[in-house]
Amino acid sequence: MHDAHSERGDQTRSELSGAARDVVQARSVSGGVHFHAPHHPAGPIPRLLPPGVPDFVNRTEDLQHLGASLASSADTSTPTVIVVIAGTAGVGKTSLALHWAHLVREHFPDGQLYANLRGYDPGQPAQPHDILERFLRALGVPHDDIPADTDSRTDLYRSLLAERRALVVLDNAATVTAVRPLLAGTGRSLTIITSRSRLSTLVAREGARRLTLDVLSDPDAVKLLQLTTDSYRRGDDPQELAELAQLCARLPLALRIAAERASRYPQQALGDLIQDLRDESGLWDLLTSGDDDEASEIRSVFAWSYQALPADAATLFRLLGLHPGPDFCTSAGAALAGITPNRTRSILDVLVGAHLLEQKARDRYQFHDLLRAYAADQVLHDETAESRAAALDRILSWYLHSTHNAITASMYGHPTLDLAPPPDSVTPATFTTHEQAISWYEAERTNLVAATRAANAHGMHQHAWQLPALLHQIYNFRHPIHEWLTTAEIGLASARHLHNQEAEAFLLYSLGKAHTQANRHQEGLGYLTQAIALHRRAGDLAGEAETLCGAGLACLRLRRLDEALTMFRQAQTAARQLDDPHQEAFASHLTGWALLELQRPAEALQHSLAAAATMRQLGDRASEIDVLVKQCDMLRQVGQLEQARDVANQTLTIASDTDDQVITAAGFIELGRIQQDLQEPEEALASYQRAAVLQRRLGNRSREATALDATGLAYQQLGRFDEAAEFHHRAAAMHHDLADSWLQAVALAHLGDALSAAGRNAEASNVWSDAEQILRQFDDPAAQELRNHVADTIQQGDQH
Repeated sequence: MHDAHSERGDQTRSELSGAARDVVQARSVSGGVHFHAPHHPAGPIPRLLPPGVPDFVNRTEDLQHLGASLASSADTSTPTVIVVIAGTAGVGKTSLALHWAHLVREHFPDGQLYANLRGYDPGQPAQPHDILERFLRALGVPHDDIPADTDSRTDLYRSLLAERRALVVLDNAATVTAVRPLLAGTGRSLTIITSRSRLSTLVAREGARRLTLDVLSDPDAVKLLQLTTDSYRRGDDPQELAELAQLCARLPLALRIAAERASRYPQQALGDLIQDLRDESGLWDLLTSGDDDEASEIRSVFAWSYQALPADAATLFRLLGLHPGPDFCTSAGAALAGITPNRTRSILDVLVGAHLLEQKARDRYQFHDLLRAYAADQVLHDETAESRAAALDRILSWYLHSTHNAITASMYGHPTLDLAPPPDSVTPATFTTHEQAISWYEAERTNLVAATRAANAHGMHQHAWQLPALLHQIYNFRHPIHEWLTTAEIGLASARHLHNQEAEAFLLYSLGKAHTQANRHQEGLGYLTQAIALHRRAGDLAGEAETLCGAGLACLRLRRLDEALTMFRQAQTAARQLDDPHQEAFASHLTGWALLELQRPAEALQHSLAAAATMRQLGDRASEIDVLVKQCDMLRQVGQLEQARDVANQTLTIASDTDDQVITAAGFIELGRIQQDLQEPEEALASYQRAAVLQRRLGNRSREATALDATGLAYQQLGRFDEAAEFHHRAAAMHHDLADSWLQAVALAHLGDALSAAGRNAEASNVWSDAEQILRQFDDPAAQELRNHVADTIQQGDQH
């Protein structure tokens, strides 16, 4: 069940190891290079708009309103233009937005972005955090360069759009909160938002223009019916068409469904179809309160169309109401219904033809949110509890086993969970390459979270803990923090419900790693400590060794260095007892890291060399470079500078070959430090710049701040003290925001040095005092040395 691999997302967090010893005395060196803001390439041109609807009818005034917005967006003197298309459900907001977007797409040469926010879907709404990831990838940002937190994603997204003229369509928004992170900041882009809400705050604060969409006029509603049925029916009475339009509340969604029904039965008199619909409407009048006439009428149309479906299509339609996520592929639909994919594909074509389902891509289908709610109602009425439970078991088993197969085919490890076989009628997805597996994961990742939630909600607790336990293998490398935390918390609750302590321990471990990955080290340590206790109670030495490493890393980040060292040594001993060379080497590497922080670099280096040799012997290149990047600092601190440079360059080469951006960013910081010690400050500045840019793209503000602080040290070495002070100040502020007291104190000490060297003694004294106050909470050797340095400089300043 466990993953004994490197902490590649965590292991470079404390890049200022030995910072107290390396406080740089300012030297007057001429020259240097400027530190520039990151430059983002133009990237590909995204084309994310779904197809528009056929037979779009009139809406002339509404299109003219949108046309005026287009003219405004072309004016570079105005802010980014935002248009809200508001209106009731089924009125055609999405159809209008997409129809117009396709008409004007040539006016937006830098591309079109589209997202369905699912604000009124019966399931969970889409999260801005996840939509930003999709948008950034469409704009050409590699997966590993996408920031981890939402704010950083928004910043990068707005930076990329600032120089572009793009069209952004945000469909089905329920709240302003859901759309605000997705708005362009400046530039000539235009954003269209559709919503049942008026989004008044967006109009008031962001200056959005509102277009309120009404139902179609009587002539337009009749025209839509005529256009849609023209190839199938002739000679229908205009008065009967008008009556049919009224029964559909003149809502385009209902009109298209009704028109399809009429087209399917061209020999049946329109009056008979109208009488069927009128009878259905009368039934709904009895079942509803009458407070929402449009809702009642559109449900009548749904029921009228649903009852006319062939039996197998009606069955699949209502069973799809049980699907936990917002969209699905053919194989998932087949698993839900317990039939073959080929048969399912044919039935899906029937549902798409009846306008009861939308096909959004070659093998992706989705409901209109009203139709999904209707399907969910029908499955409760038309299927027994046993039938619903069996269908849920099939679809959740399909997701569980498909995930298992995806991880097995990926480069993220080999799952060791013992899964019960899937039901006989379920054929999970299979993959032959890493790329296929990850492509499937990316397409299904929202559904996997939804499946975990559904399994827990329906009491299927085995599925509910096994899914997040499997997903941990992917999350641990790709770091989707929100999804990781959500699924692990649900899985933990289900494991506890089943009194499964092994599962509980693993999910506590997973939660601990997710929190530490998100820089919530105290919370992470709490979960990891609980997991260690469970492992010890169960006598699970392998689980204990692995979790001790995670807990030790959390202690390392909390500057509880002696505790961290004890945990790493305990993990090393346990791994040796288990005869697990990989886990032993990893624990040895971490032991060396703790010794380095305790200012014992020679001892640290011995552990690191042994760990690297074992990883190399095992052929584990990814773990080897984790070890090497920290080994650079050890070699530097024992004075082996040329060897340190060689290891840094070797690390950067391997990281480039494996496209490992995390290690690349850390490697450039280490190379910069070595270059400084070799009296090459200009080269160090270039290394730090590359590190800071990468860290910003990765969304790790702590490591970005570390790179900025190191940049300040290089400027000090160049004698450019005012510039140095700016970088130290930015780093200290970022560490303060992240509640990282140790690195804040380090940056403040450096800031005081730069200010003093610049002759700004009063400012320096205040900054040093702040650093000294913070440092009182730490008692390790590096903290004591830094505290002494600060106290000495304050005393010298007082004497002058």
